Amino acid sequence: MSTKSDKVDRLGELSAVKQDERGVSLWAEAFRQLRRNPSAIVGASILLLFVIISIIGPWLAPYSPTDTMGIREGVIKPGLIPGPSAEHWLGYDHQGRDEFSRLLVGARQTLLVGVISTLIGLTIGALIGGIAGASAGLGGRIGRAVDGVLMRIVDMLLALPSLLLAVSIAALLGASLTTVMIAVGMVSVPVFARLLRGAMIAQSGGDYVLAATSLGVKKSKIAFTHILPNSLAPVIVQATLTLATAIIEAAALSFLGLGNPDSSIPEWGVMLADAQQYLGARPGLAIYPALGIIITALGFTLLGEAMREALDPKLRK
Repeated sequence: MSTKSDKVDRLGELSAVKQDERGVSLWAEAFRQLRRNPSAIVGASILLLFVIISIIGPWLAPYSPTDTMGIREGVIKPGLIPGPSAEHWLGYDHQGRDEFSRLLVGARQTLLVGVISTLIGLTIGALIGGIAGASAGLGGRIGRAVDGVLMRIVDMLLALPSLLLAVSIAALLGASLTTVMIAVGMVSVPVFARLLRGAMIAQSGGDYVLAATSLGVKKSKIAFTHILPNSLAPVIVQATLTLATAIIEAAALSFLGLGNPDSSIPEWGVMLADAQQYLGARPGLAIYPALGIIITALGFTLLGEAMREALDPKLRK
């Protein structure tokens, strides 16, 4: 016949949770999924290499990226641009500058353009989407009105093709690297806004929202301290994917002549634009920066898609 102490011990055994069976957070589980995903590993490796080159590239460059040594040495002639050699691994560019040094130094400018333009789009888009999502969740006439006005503004931005919108903004502000960042950033604003608003509206029906409402917590506090943090996962994933498109769109604006007018400052998009006049003499001048842009964008895309699968339970394998 079991005693009271035996029953207590048995209940303790049943209620005990093993260390490996304890629940983990969404981000911890996502990180575990990413470590087992080959695409995530490849994408993260590419991005880590890109960031390292961006940071230490100017110190690794064997020559100054602005030194026109080829012209000074007389090796650059009309229709003749020397290719790779032992001293210059990727040869000269059209102004006699070392191409390899310019690629290394230009990685920092390319990363800077991608990150800052994405941050611009993320900040403005999250602000609009957060206010719209909170207003829609709060309900009421004022909340619905605020949500409607903000979403109509976003719809107008979405109605314009992204490249046309970026070109229009860049043309209005004038050609510069700062203009490229603003133009590319504004293109991604409606994407972040609609994504965050939709995520907040979906989260507003959660059980934790109902529990907080039952406890008498104000709706505005629920929206910004509970719903908003739980809605950021898809926005962060989208930011990773947007970095890839931002680098490509910035290169497109530079190719159209709306980037930094000072071509002596190396940036992959500007280098690609300058190379179009010399494709016959040195196609490598276009191939090298194009490969850099493609590989970097691929790294961001692979990591972003892997994060999407890891954070979305419906896509987990």
